[in-house]
Amino acid sequence: MKKFSFIALLGVLILILAACTDDSNVEEEATEGEETAAEGGTLTLALPSDAVSMDPHGSNDVPSEQIRDTIYEPLLTQDENFEIVPVLAEEYEQIDDTTWEFKLREGVTFHDGSEFNAEVVKANIERVKDIAKASPRSFLLDMVSEVNIIDDYTVELVTEYPFAPLANNLTHGAGKMISKDLIDADYQQALDEAGSDLSLDEYYELRDAGGSEHEDVANEISAYVGQLVESEPVGTNYFKFDSRSPGEQTSVVRNDDYWGDTALLDGVTFKVVSEPGSRIAELESGSSDAILATLSSNIERVDSNEDVTLLRNESVSIDYIGFNTEKEPFNDPKVRQAITHAFDSEAVLEGVYNGSGTPAEAPLAPGVLGYSEDLEGLDYNMERAQELLNEAGVEDLTINLMVNDDNPERVDVALWLQESLSTLGITVNVEQVEWGAYLAATGAGEHDMFILGWSNSTGDPDNGISPLFHSDNIGDTGNRSFYNNPELDSILDEARQSTEESEREQLYMDAQQILVDEAPAIFIRHGENLNAHGNHVEGFEGDAYNIFDFRGTSIQ
Repeated sequence: MKKFSFIALLGVLILILAACTDDSNVEEEATEGEETAAEGGTLTLALPSDAVSMDPHGSNDVPSEQIRDTIYEPLLTQDENFEIVPVLAEEYEQIDDTTWEFKLREGVTFHDGSEFNAEVVKANIERVKDIAKASPRSFLLDMVSEVNIIDDYTVELVTEYPFAPLANNLTHGAGKMISKDLIDADYQQALDEAGSDLSLDEYYELRDAGGSEHEDVANEISAYVGQLVESEPVGTNYFKFDSRSPGEQTSVVRNDDYWGDTALLDGVTFKVVSEPGSRIAELESGSSDAILATLSSNIERVDSNEDVTLLRNESVSIDYIGFNTEKEPFNDPKVRQAITHAFDSEAVLEGVYNGSGTPAEAPLAPGVLGYSEDLEGLDYNMERAQELLNEAGVEDLTINLMVNDDNPERVDVALWLQESLSTLGITVNVEQVEWGAYLAATGAGEHDMFILGWSNSTGDPDNGISPLFHSDNIGDTGNRSFYNNPELDSILDEARQSTEESEREQLYMDAQQILVDEAPAIFIRHGENLNAHGNHVEGFEGDAYNIFDFRGTSIQ
């Protein structure tokens, strides 16, 4: 008993002494050399163009996707090596040539509290394919003929024909998931505003059956489908929608109920600053923490600033000048070839882009299946250009060349071509148009020529060529050249259905040779992503598609 009392008393004295000891040095030693990312704060990101749509099925442009990507998630995504990795689908398997099975992640909830499950996947894929939605992204999933719910967390996709790039296409923004509750509410609102007597279930039954009756109702409600998704976007991602002032800014805030690692930042404000010099001034003054799309002419200015960091990374994009091949005289390949010969791509790469990016002979970038160094484009040759114009019987030609007004480099390319063609007696009127209106105008064919870029955001060669030149995609889907070539269509259709990589590679090389010979577009360069941030920002980095994951981003 005495022995026990002594031990107990000794224990009490030790605890008292420990409590009186200053252990601040111990804490310092434990944290010395460790750097923990700061939590909290709102990052202000200045970008050149506003989102055209907050609906992942609503538009097919990069500025919209850069914002939407923080709100919505797909079944699958790609890592830095373009390998497919799971997101909302934990695993997937191709059962046969036309059947794919996806095991879905459990325990995921949308920002509105609804559950993510197989019914959600079915609702999203059927929506993007619905003619009432008229999604410009439907081509990415239009080969899916059936969406079968196996159980709550297993879904089966059946394609109309073998389609090799399906997994890649599901990494695209078209494959991102909207809350089914929101989809249902959006359709119901559309039916109500159109004055339809159909219930929601009746409309879905009509859609499943297809036919003229569905087409009639789809036409009635198409003007209203998507309005609710635009105003109240709901996804599952690490940020959720907060507020929006179109043309000015969009704000997202942290989703504290995110199924994965939550973001460190309280949120991000996407601030529209169209003028490139103003974006740099925003960064230099601290009004914005980071900026997108630094011009190549400003590389030295940004890189020499000790307080900011310039980010440069290669992309799989293509910058190109397109012809409206439905309009005379651009329906004549000789005219297109002549103008292509009058374009000095090497001089433009140095003079306009300051050597940023790599020269392009065809749409597919290095590293993408089907890229070939053996392809030879139409070289700069003014004499040959004049010969072709003479053969085509074209003189005193006036061209309307349309560009978006928030991209000075494209304007400079247009002016360069204007001067070059003037020596051939061709007048070029350069029309600068606001981004959203520009997409609408070129999608409707209100141009002779235009300048655009394409990011190939699935990394598959099918998405690098088919959206731009397959006749199925004429218009705002992507083929703004209005190019229709049955031989090219046939090659692209065969390539997307082939399961042999070597066969696909050859087919895409054949397809590119047709594009070089037919010249529906002038291929300028494979671009480089140029962005910048203040040195107080850490973990800010985009991928090859210039899409940003802000989960690891912090403000010091």
